[in-house]
Amino acid sequence: MLAVNVKSRVKLDAMDRIIISIAALLALLIPANLAADQGDINAAARGVVRVVLIGSDGEEVYPVSHGSGFAITPTKILTNAHVIKEALQDDTLEIGIVPSQGEEAAYGKPLAVSPRNDLALIEITEGSLRLPPLTMAGRSGGDMGEVSSVGYPMNVDRAQGLEIGDIFRAQPPVKSRGFLSGARPSRQFDTILHTAPIARGNSGGPLLDGCGRVLGVNSFGADSDGSDAEFYFAVSMREVLPFLRDNGVEPQVNALPCRSIADLNASEAARVEEQREAARAIMEKRETELATKRERAQLEAQLAVMNERENMMAMAMFALLVAIGAGYFAIQARRESLDYEEGDEDENNSRKLMGFGALAVAAVLAAGFLWINRPGLEDIDRRVAAAMNEGGSEDGGEAGASQEGTLICTLIPERSRITGARQDDVEFAWAGDGCVNDRTQYGFKNAEWTRVFVPNTEDAVAINSYDPETRTFRTDRYLLAQDDMGAARAARAKYKPPQCGVTDASRTLGEQQSGVRSLLPSQPNERLVYECKSKEGNTSGQ
Repeated sequence: MLAVNVKSRVKLDAMDRIIISIAALLALLIPANLAADQGDINAAARGVVRVVLIGSDGEEVYPVSHGSGFAITPTKILTNAHVIKEALQDDTLEIGIVPSQGEEAAYGKPLAVSPRNDLALIEITEGSLRLPPLTMAGRSGGDMGEVSSVGYPMNVDRAQGLEIGDIFRAQPPVKSRGFLSGARPSRQFDTILHTAPIARGNSGGPLLDGCGRVLGVNSFGADSDGSDAEFYFAVSMREVLPFLRDNGVEPQVNALPCRSIADLNASEAARVEEQREAARAIMEKRETELATKRERAQLEAQLAVMNERENMMAMAMFALLVAIGAGYFAIQARRESLDYEEGDEDENNSRKLMGFGALAVAAVLAAGFLWINRPGLEDIDRRVAAAMNEGGSEDGGEAGASQEGTLICTLIPERSRITGARQDDVEFAWAGDGCVNDRTQYGFKNAEWTRVFVPNTEDAVAINSYDPETRTFRTDRYLLAQDDMGAARAARAKYKPPQCGVTDASRTLGEQQSGVRSLLPSQPNERLVYECKSKEGNTSGQ
């Protein structure tokens, strides 16, 4: 076993040598886009520890041997059984846990040991050390995928000139890359064969996929007297997961495909372009339909206006003729009345004069009214506009619905990069000015609403962003080392979100958040994209 006896190797027969040589050649042909993301490997390395067996002469403590291990909960460490074998046989030895960062080390005790598949579970018993747990890969990664070994090889310590006592100090673990070469049973338990170099001291450290998820626990290696490429074995998840669950530990497991941020950005760009093309096609179709509708409305309006115009003009002419006729009869009645001698009365002619006179005046007024109010050519445009507006907006009610209030956001896996455990729905409150709970929580900069979240209990910075137009909520998570996290917390402590109602509060916060954002890596470790709906309209959220 590598932690105690580096020369505990497996001799390979001729057929195995041929298979391994072919696997090594194929490993060189793996496409570059399967390369591991160094940011994810570094994030996983935060939870990798030295597991040190400590002896004492009554006055001083000293290391007897060491291996590697990694956190599966903040206080539980997974390693190889052979790493702590001596401590199980000698009650004077203690198990020390030395983290990869910070100043604090701790002691641990074995909770479960399984020599059959070389696994052991250790719990931190003294000190306040809390570690970021690693996520287990729910799938093997496939043959020939790139992998990384992380741990504390002793030959690197010697090459650096480190003294034996230096292993009690926090140091970053060593990372090495290689490729999967297949899964094969060995020593009566299921293992993964790979080419990511390990040495004495690496035992118990994780074998990681490109997203920093654990594929196996490095256990032992094989060589052919130095004449061929070296290959190494890790205890597979088929052994690890049942072992943990049998001992009351439910680890974080992620079976989603490992996608890089570059692939995600490319897919998102293609999706946006596809949406634009679809929108352009819809707009072209709509414009064609509107043009057809406008032409039909134009023709109908012209016919209607011209008919009404002609009818009213004809009615005006008829009224004018009626006025002329009535005027004629009124004049005749007047003449007849003048034929009588002065003083005589002709009641019949008087009544005719008054009746025909009134009729003539009314007919003239009616003709004038009809002529003045006949439809003009400008009525055609008004009727066309009214016809085009019939039926209301084609966008439906959702587009005009309020975008403020409590929202329930559902994860979209195909648009996300999830390196840890899968996330549940998110509930959050949104207001159009970025104000929540009397404080401006979301800053506005570069046409984007964002909130920078720097927790005190986790070494991770999250940038939450929300697009009110598409109702898309996104979280970019950056998993940082302790020193980087300390710098981010210091930058966050320099500003306080403005109160609601302050002039340009969201823009001010957007500028303030720039101090934290400038300290972050160029790309996040995780990107979680959610589709949001108002809580009132989402029955699943009730």
